[in-house]
Amino acid sequence: MSRFYRFMLNFGITVALTCFFLISPAYSLSTSDIGISEDDLFKLGIEKIQHGNYPEAIQDFTEVINLKHDFSSAYSNRCLAYLQLGDYQNAIADCNQALKLTPNNVEAHLNRGLAYYRQGDYQAAIADDNQVIALNKNDFRAYYNRGVARGMLGNHQQAISDYNLALTNIPQLSSLLRADIYNDRGLAHFELSDLKAAMLDFSQAIELNHNDYRAYYNRGCACGRSGDNSCAIRDFAVALKLNPINAMAYLNRGIAYHQLGHEQAAIADLQKAVAYFAQHRETKIYEKALGFLKNLQQQLSSLSEIALIGEWPLFPISTN
Repeated sequence: MSRFYRFMLNFGITVALTCFFLISPAYSLSTSDIGISEDDLFKLGIEKIQHGNYPEAIQDFTEVINLKHDFSSAYSNRCLAYLQLGDYQNAIADCNQALKLTPNNVEAHLNRGLAYYRQGDYQAAIADDNQVIALNKNDFRAYYNRGVARGMLGNHQQAISDYNLALTNIPQLSSLLRADIYNDRGLAHFELSDLKAAMLDFSQAIELNHNDYRAYYNRGCACGRSGDNSCAIRDFAVALKLNPINAMAYLNRGIAYHQLGHEQAAIADLQKAVAYFAQHRETKIYEKALGFLKNLQQQLSSLSEIALIGEWPLFPISTN
């Protein structure tokens, strides 16, 4: 691929699995009910987590904890609710308390590990995943999460080994989760420049989940890195159909168009990418994309001037 291949950025999104520790509620209660017990409040909090109402779930679990200070599952599930809201410090604090009360709480280790991961503390995340594996060697979530964390540390071969173990242990019916694992294993292969293996994994992810734009985008990047710009354009087009605001897909498709000499299409895509990066204040990539766009426009302008000069003698000249 040409010197512009560096823009074929690995932008797959790697998402560690959210680990639920839920007890299905038999019924729903209102907090206004008289004589509500901590068990009823706990069930109500679980129901709110299931419906994505995390702030109210936190309130319910807090009431449970106020009534029963050693209710480990209330801490564990409040940890999960904080995690979903991006409040990682409180999530870690609650999982710490849950583990203090029940040291072998697998879900608390998984959720604390995910909180550490999202804070960028990958070693701590790996330590929690190791604890889960020690407690249950067949828990695919721990292998997957550890693989993601190892990948962030640049240990891509170890990450691949973990993804292999995750795929070995995951239930076959979990198609969407398996697609995520194949996608992330593909990213690890991509980082190791094993483009053939990467494309096979991205293709497998697409087969399992036709609606995941990430796998199409990532396979497009692998196609571009291998020099197959037509393949890259096709995959970026599908990624954009599934996610029209994927500015990186516009950027990389623009570069692929440029490689094939389709300059107007390249400029159109690059302009969309630049506009998005400017709007979202993504300064670093905005400056790179804008510089490439200006350079391409200047090249086209120069080529146009040269073409006009070259054509001048071809005009008919009257003999009169």
